[in-house]
Amino acid sequence: MERKLKAFERLLNIMDELREKCPWDRKQTMQTLRNLTIEETYELADAILESDLEEIKEELGDLMLHMVFYAKIAEEMQAFDIADVLDGVCEKLISRHPHIYGDVKVNGEEDVMKNWEQLKLKEGKKSVLSGVPNSLPALIKAQRMQEKTAQVGFEWDKIEDVWDKVEEEMEELKQAILSKDQAKVQEEYGDVLFSLVNYGRFLKVDPETSLELINKKFKKRFQYIESKAPKPLSEMTLAEMDELWNEAKEKELI
Repeated sequence: MERKLKAFERLLNIMDELREKCPWDRKQTMQTLRNLTIEETYELADAILESDLEEIKEELGDLMLHMVFYAKIAEEMQAFDIADVLDGVCEKLISRHPHIYGDVKVNGEEDVMKNWEQLKLKEGKKSVLSGVPNSLPALIKAQRMQEKTAQVGFEWDKIEDVWDKVEEEMEELKQAILSKDQAKVQEEYGDVLFSLVNYGRFLKVDPETSLELINKKFKKRFQYIESKAPKPLSEMTLAEMDELWNEAKEKELI
C-alpha cells in the first residue's frame, strides 16, 4: 500500500510542476483535454481487445494522468481537488453497496444491480436512464439502456421471446424496404439493431466487442487481398477477390 501511495503522490507532484513550468500543460483546459481523453480511452479499449497487458498498463497511466489533470485544473478554479474526487467516489461506493457496508442481504449479482439502480433513484436521479451519457457510441448506449431498464423489471422473461422480437423487427424492415420509404427503412433498421443488441445480452455476448472483433477480422482479410492481388483491385472481379478472401480464411485456421 505504501508503494502505491508514493507512486500516486509522485504523479501529483509531477502534475503540479508541469502545470507551473510547461507552456503546453499550463495552457490546457478541461475543454482542450476532452478529445484527448476520449482518444486515450479508445486506445485503452484497443489494448484490452488485444489482451496486451503491457499496453493496458501504459494506457491506464495515460488516463490516470488525465484524471489528475482535470482535478488540478478544478483546484486552480477553487472548485474541488483530487481529494474531493476520491472521497466522493468512496462515499458513493459505500452507499451503493449496503450488502457490504450495511445490513442488506443479496442473493447474487442481479440483486446487486437492482439495488444499485434503486439507490441512484433515491439519491435524486429522475430516471434510471439518466446515467447513460448522450455521447456514448450508439451500440454501447443501446446495451446500457437495456441493462438499466432491465433492473426495474422492463425485461423479457425468456430468450425465445427476445428472438421472436428480432424476427418481428426484421419482417417490419422487409415491409419498409418494399414501401421504398427511406425514412421508414432507417427507423426499422434501427429497430433490428436494437433488438439484436438485446438478444446479445441474453446470450451473454457484448455487441460492441463482437462487432469490433469482426471489424478486425474483416480488415485483416481485406488487407490480405490487397497484398496478394496480382493487379489493381479495381481491375479484379468479385470472384477473384473472393478467392483470395477464402485463402485468408484458410490461413487463419492453420
